[in-house]
Amino acid sequence: MRDLYDVIGVSKQASQDEIKKAYRKLALKYHPDKNPDDNEAEVKFKEAAEAYAVLSDQQKRSRYDQFGHAGVGMGDNPGQGGFGGGVHMSMDDIFSQFGDIFGGSPFESIFGGGSRGGRQRGRGSDIRIKLKISFEEIAKGIEKKIKIKRSVLAEGAELITCPTCQGQGQVTTVQNTILGQMRSASICPHCEGSGKRVGNRPPGSGPDGMVKKEETIKIKVPAGVEEGNYMTLNGQGNEDVSGHPGDLIVMFEEEEHPYFVRDGEHVILEVNISYPTAVLGGKIEIPTVDGKAGLKIPVGIQSGQVLRMKGKGFPRIRTRSNGDQLVKVQIDTPKKLSKEAKKTIESLEKTLKPIEIPFSKIDL
Repeated sequence: MRDLYDVIGVSKQASQDEIKKAYRKLALKYHPDKNPDDNEAEVKFKEAAEAYAVLSDQQKRSRYDQFGHAGVGMGDNPGQGGFGGGVHMSMDDIFSQFGDIFGGSPFESIFGGGSRGGRQRGRGSDIRIKLKISFEEIAKGIEKKIKIKRSVLAEGAELITCPTCQGQGQVTTVQNTILGQMRSASICPHCEGSGKRVGNRPPGSGPDGMVKKEETIKIKVPAGVEEGNYMTLNGQGNEDVSGHPGDLIVMFEEEEHPYFVRDGEHVILEVNISYPTAVLGGKIEIPTVDGKAGLKIPVGIQSGQVLRMKGKGFPRIRTRSNGDQLVKVQIDTPKKLSKEAKKTIESLEKTLKPIEIPFSKIDL
């Protein structure tokens, strides 16, 4: 077994506040909503919670410091089902036991509205969708309509008390260890926490008495979102047999742009200018994510030089400021010239001071 302090990432002298902060950071990093279908992340999420269950309890921490893993379960009341001592925590144990330490919700999306990490007691499953948005939509924010199919209880379905858990929604597992009996509660696998099962079901419904219902949902996409951000719409997921819905989790994907490249809140654009413009300077009109704008080209600009247009990038979420647009300038050298243009260039070359090229000896 790994040292619990190493799991959390703190020293043995760490204060309770330091342990709490370290656990919160790990829980956010490995939370199921941020790592869907990632078994390794789920293992680390549970491992961190089990370590925190011991180190956040002064008595358990003291016994662990003195006796190691063997001392974790010492002194626990078996009837209360303490964690640790060889008993692993389920996801539901974690959410119910430690959800309040985050002061609002550790698992809220960046736009508010908490996602509750998969199936919990008394609610249906979450629905996850991906929503593609363009750079122009990201710059201004937009309201979109999407169609989803969610599971709802079929009309006329008969509900009965779950015979497995007797309507409690959870089952208790007893494990005998050298320290005595350890109890842990988990969601009933047959009713999935609702305490009810479907008896007679209407024609056309599934084995669970559910049918698929298509709905149109309005989503307000905030300005400044980026790929990997998500938002949670509470109560828009699948229903359980009691009619309690899960959540709809919308993951954002950026559409590839023909000439813009995103770098956080900044946007990068490459433009070609003529040689005369590079030499003499001037003003050109270029696109931005918020429409066209003028850009001043300084006299004697060099190819590859980057100009910054302040505030012409993407909005920063929850602020009133914007990133910048970075414009990389390339000088367009013509491959074909008219006789008149060629004579002009040759005449210009004679008036310019020759470029001195430094040489260095090369050892062969």
